[in-house]
Amino acid sequence: MGATTEGTTTGDRVLEVDGLQTELEAGAETVYAVDGVSFELRRGECFALVGESGCGKSMTALSLMRLLPAAGRVTGGAVRLKTQDLLALPEVAMRAVRGRRVAMIFQEPATSLNPVLTVGRQITEVIERHLNVTGPAARRRALELLEAVGIPDGARRLDEYPFQLSGGLRQRVMIAAALAADPEVLIADEATTALDVTIQAQILDLLRRLQTERGMAILLITHDLGVVAQVADRVAVMYAGEIVEIGARARRCCVRRSTRTPRCCLPRCRAPGDAAHRSQPFRGRCHRLRRRMRCSDAVSRRAATRRSRCAGRRRRRWSRWRGAEKATRRAAICASPAGPRHASG
Repeated sequence: MGATTEGTTTGDRVLEVDGLQTELEAGAETVYAVDGVSFELRRGECFALVGESGCGKSMTALSLMRLLPAAGRVTGGAVRLKTQDLLALPEVAMRAVRGRRVAMIFQEPATSLNPVLTVGRQITEVIERHLNVTGPAARRRALELLEAVGIPDGARRLDEYPFQLSGGLRQRVMIAAALAADPEVLIADEATTALDVTIQAQILDLLRRLQTERGMAILLITHDLGVVAQVADRVAVMYAGEIVEIGARARRCCVRRSTRTPRCCLPRCRAPGDAAHRSQPFRGRCHRLRRRMRCSDAVSRRAATRRSRCAGRRRRRWSRWRGAEKATRRAAICASPAGPRHASG
């Protein structure tokens, strides 16, 4: 299934992904988690990767960072950071790239942050590793980062552990650690999924502000089209490990949609400034699912009909049983020696 490509924004190309393929070994079977994904990311651009759960968005990000699980491996394609092929680098050289040139905000900060290290130690570790700054200077840099991401009373927060922070503060700590070495590319994997609406808006405003100030490129992975409508410049729709459509945000968030876009990926949505902006009911547009959807709908209708018929049979049986019981009782009353009046008394 090829991708439909539209015009891209101007700017310097920072990251280029060409035909990326990732496989996962699941027992005797092989799962093609990422199957020929290609896109490019430019300086100062926010590129959104959207799709339903399980379509391969997070696995694409982990493949770019070369942080796949033990059962996963990259089997093809190229990932070029400017002129450097990341897939061809040895692991020692790749460690110098992670965090320094490409950083990632992971999906769940509660499990990504080390629970036995303080917030300050986890941020200064990145600074010491990539910027060769140690001691009080590294601590001052960590404090500046906490203040930049909007954490109040940063001096006290540096000595606290992740479990002492709320979900929004933990997410801000993850952002601060990712920005510690001024990366060229920031990968945000569901950075606002577990947050309430108010904190989500604050995190999105923070990402926009930091992107403007630092000029970095952002790869935003999400399935929330409200987030996409607010921050993304271009959008790629992913389905079953493939990118099926790429285009500008304005085209993806209007009524016109491609028939190649899979079901549950692009609901009808309104302009971001519209007070009535909301997702509308999903409509099937993937030819792979149409027949299956029709079959499932027919099965559902037949099941509903059977349930209705069974309910009708139960009601009729109950009515017949109640009628027979009443007739038997009346016959017993009439056959009593004293007659109906004495039996009823």
